[in-house]
Amino acid sequence: MKPKTIGRVLGTGLRVAGRMAGQRLSGSTQAGPAAGAARRGPAQAPVGKRLARGVGGFLRPFSRVGGIVWLEVTGLFFFLFVLVFIRAMWQMHTSALQGEDHWKFVASGAMALTFLYLSVSSFWRARKK
Repeated sequence: MKPKTIGRVLGTGLRVAGRMAGQRLSGSTQAGPAAGAARRGPAQAPVGKRLARGVGGFLRPFSRVGGIVWLEVTGLFFFLFVLVFIRAMWQMHTSALQGEDHWKFVASGAMALTFLYLSVSSFWRARKK
């Protein structure tokens, strides 16, 4: 073959291969959309779906661990409020008995119990996961 003929053949073949690759990636074929949809199998799914499936498969093991860590951090955050309300109760425990800060003492106790419940239940849910 002559050099000009070889170049033309390779150039034409490269263009045709590029068009075919572009059609495969876009999911369309020359036979029409109905024929392409009938032949498309799981291996010929659109690139976006395959990418999403791959990323989802990669992140799946981390979702369980991430959920457990989130529950534990939330439980610790709620427990910090328990410490704040118990400290407030300790500071006013002498005046609460004589009636001056009685309602503040009761409100701090109720809030401490509420946040203690939220903290314990968060750790409990993390343990069950």
